[in-house]
Amino acid sequence: MANYKSWLPRRLRGDAPVVPLVRLSGAIGMPAALGRGSLSLSSIEGTLKKAFSVSGAKAVALAINSPGGSPVQSHLIFRRIRQLAAEKKLPVIAYVEDIAASGGYMLACAADEIVADRSSILGSIGVVSASFGFDKAISRLGIDRRVYTAGRRKVTLDPFQPENGDDIEHIKTLQRDIHAFFIELVKERRGARLADDEELFSGLFWAGDRSVTLGLADRIGVAHDDLVARFGDKVDIRLFEPGRGGFLRRRLFGSAADEAATLVDFDKALAAIERRSLFSRYGL
Repeated sequence: MANYKSWLPRRLRGDAPVVPLVRLSGAIGMPAALGRGSLSLSSIEGTLKKAFSVSGAKAVALAINSPGGSPVQSHLIFRRIRQLAAEKKLPVIAYVEDIAASGGYMLACAADEIVADRSSILGSIGVVSASFGFDKAISRLGIDRRVYTAGRRKVTLDPFQPENGDDIEHIKTLQRDIHAFFIELVKERRGARLADDEELFSGLFWAGDRSVTLGLADRIGVAHDDLVARFGDKVDIRLFEPGRGGFLRRRLFGSAADEAATLVDFDKALAAIERRSLFSRYGL
């Protein structure tokens, strides 16, 4: 009599190693700031918990495609991955797709191993702040800027006022503090694998082969082939990614949801520009 298990789907047979693959894709920051498709702890928490709770999992894989964003949200996601890995006693493997830069590389550091494609971009271990100055523009237009504060430095870095040397030094000190923390995290996670190269923490970024040489990645490969090589050709790779939920909202709320969406079209456009600028910084 044939084995009854042969009639069951592979994931129900119990004879294949299981590896959940969590997709971490997009700019990192609060959804309200960067729009749908951004990564934050609140948007990915449920997905991570489900992936790490898969029965019989041999490891958890991360498919990373992120140019970074919020250092706080990057660290919160990093910490949650490490907490779940310790709790479930599972190794974590990161697979870099197009990019794992800045906060995206911090996510990759949550893994015990980092695997990259030869054309992947990794690194950008630094901190950047960008803005515009409108003080000359409003002066030409004859516009007065009227701000009333309690607190001498409350309007620090106001884009409608000329740059102030004290403000610049303050933001640079803030950046140095965050940069030092980022460097400490990378050194703790990558350890002796890191090359002794003064450019490593300069904010530069590199393609896959050079990233391996510098110790930012462990080897060249792609998720499917690498997991097959490690766990065998019967490996059951299960994809996990945050749901979108847009269809359900439209079904439940109809035109009211459409009207509300119209009101935030401008904000969504700005969010899209911000996301695009994060990727374009790396030529993507």
